[in-house]
Amino acid sequence: MTIQSHRGAFAALEAQPTTGVCERRPALLIPGFTGSKEDFIPVLQPLASAGRRVVAIDMRGQYQSQGATGAGGYAPDELAADITAIIGAVAGDGQGLHLVGHSLGGLIAREVALARAARITSLTLLGSGPGRITGQRAEMLRGMLAMMAATDREDGPGPGRGPSTEDGPGTAGNRGTSDDGLPPDHRLRATVARIWDEHLAPQARADRVPEHLIAFLHRRMMSNSPTGLVAMGKYLLTCPDRTAELANLGGLPILVLYGENDDAWRPAVQERMARRLGAHRVCIPGAGHSPPVEAPETTASTLTAFWRTAEDSERRRAAGHAMSSGHSGPGARPAAAPTSEAPGPALPAPGPAAPGPAAPAPGPAAPTPGPAAPGSASARGPAARESAVSAPSPSQGRRGSAAALPSGQWAR
Repeated sequence: MTIQSHRGAFAALEAQPTTGVCERRPALLIPGFTGSKEDFIPVLQPLASAGRRVVAIDMRGQYQSQGATGAGGYAPDELAADITAIIGAVAGDGQGLHLVGHSLGGLIAREVALARAARITSLTLLGSGPGRITGQRAEMLRGMLAMMAATDREDGPGPGRGPSTEDGPGTAGNRGTSDDGLPPDHRLRATVARIWDEHLAPQARADRVPEHLIAFLHRRMMSNSPTGLVAMGKYLLTCPDRTAELANLGGLPILVLYGENDDAWRPAVQERMARRLGAHRVCIPGAGHSPPVEAPETTASTLTAFWRTAEDSERRRAAGHAMSSGHSGPGARPAAAPTSEAPGPALPAPGPAAPGPAAPAPGPAAPTPGPAAPGSASARGPAARESAVSAPSPSQGRRGSAAALPSGQWAR
């Protein structure tokens, strides 16, 4: 499907309850660097089964979404403005939605929250950190950007090098020299192909990824806007820590959700970020950088529990405000004092999804987009938890067919 907004069209996948109505607030899922909406297929239908519309998108220049005319269109504030427009299209009633950002998508989701231009019911930072990435993923990303920069030096505009007439979905409008002097996407694309052939494809085969999934990964990688890859990659390496600003917003329920083996931002870094935010924190045993792929049942049940309590808390606050307003005036009884709460709504302990039909093998590497088979995602037990919750994962230490994909390409 395609989401139409005042900032353009964006490719999307959507899931709705298989029975009943959408009684809960919708959710919007944002992928990471080199990722796409397909990264969320294993959790789409389980999340929707709780009674809500769930939408996963490709950001501008990713896979099947149109690209910008130059690197400026991939600046974090521009990507955040895109997400704000999509929120307006998905939650047209103005009542807000749950926003989830994976990796780079979490950094962009944070920008959306800080801009205060859209109503957000809750924010989930999924495998996303406080600022720039470090470690091995950062070194790999620097290597990729160095290869792209070499294209800029060696294959800049010159006689006989006219603009390409073939643009992929993520590259529309990127013809000729870009507005920041980078070579156009059709020349950078040759470098992306080389990166795939020399690095990504051999690694995928070494990891024994099935060939049909490798074919999807190749198609997706080559469909990304190369200019977008450069701009987003640079942001991942230079992103400032805006945790204090986010913490100062106040009142926004925030969940920090990550795998215990995350190698983009170390778990200890994400734990400290959660404490600085006063946010709920869930670490999923056995998962790495892509919990929706590696532990879909636990990821879905954790999100469902968090979203439900965020909505319930919002309704209680609204009811208390209405009651207070209704009893104001001479002779009215004093309103009850509000109950103090821990930062954000109380989060029930997550548990595995309720049994349902087994999902097929879509996952982020599914060659054909589509939601996972119907299932249900319910939280286990009413016990309230503050701060850290170590989630027992039904996917702990193993990968199913939907998780046959490596946890990330470069620094997704």
